Amino acid sequence: MDLFANIQPNKLEIVKDAYLLKSYALANEQSLLMDLAELVSQAPLRFMMTKMGFAMSAAMTNCGALGWVSDRQGYRYDMKDPANNKPWPLMPVSFQQLAVLAAAEAGFDNFQPDACLINQYQVGASMGLHQDKNELDFNQPIVSVSLGIPAVFKFGGLARTDKTLRIPLVHGDVIVWGGESRLNFHAIAPLKMNTHPILGAYRYNLTFRKAG
Repeated sequence: MDLFANIQPNKLEIVKDAYLLKSYALANEQSLLMDLAELVSQAPLRFMMTKMGFAMSAAMTNCGALGWVSDRQGYRYDMKDPANNKPWPLMPVSFQQLAVLAAAEAGFDNFQPDACLINQYQVGASMGLHQDKNELDFNQPIVSVSLGIPAVFKFGGLARTDKTLRIPLVHGDVIVWGGESRLNFHAIAPLKMNTHPILGAYRYNLTFRKAG
């Protein structure tokens, strides 16, 4: 089922400790997009490999003290970009402030993200059901920001086989989850053809975490 198909208030509870903040990122949209472009120029997007040797569907890069990486050795956080062995770009103030304020709006005070994974989805790209579990402290929430073309976010339970809710996301929407929902499985359905006036036929997802 599609959640929130007919009503669109600004803050919606998906399940306990998980919230959709409609259009929350638009208040500082210009700075976010400028900083996003600068980050991608410093640490270009690339298709990382899974442990099985397959290329991921979404192109990725990172900013912050730690970056999420994937290769034949598995999934982990690393202080350096494996493409050049240099530290990841610093997290911009616009990114940091958005993550902290969105977490507080959802009831998670004192969130201090040290990692932001940037995913770029083309039309047809997707992300399979998974948990965010490479972080050290599961008491810290996840803050996920959608930019660009629409997507459907699938949010399940603590087991992979649990039923998932389908949550339509558009440019500027933010989802925050933690507490009892921190380890819930989630996914992105294959993106349908669309175009954003600034970002073109792409969706960018900023996922903020306290990894270290």
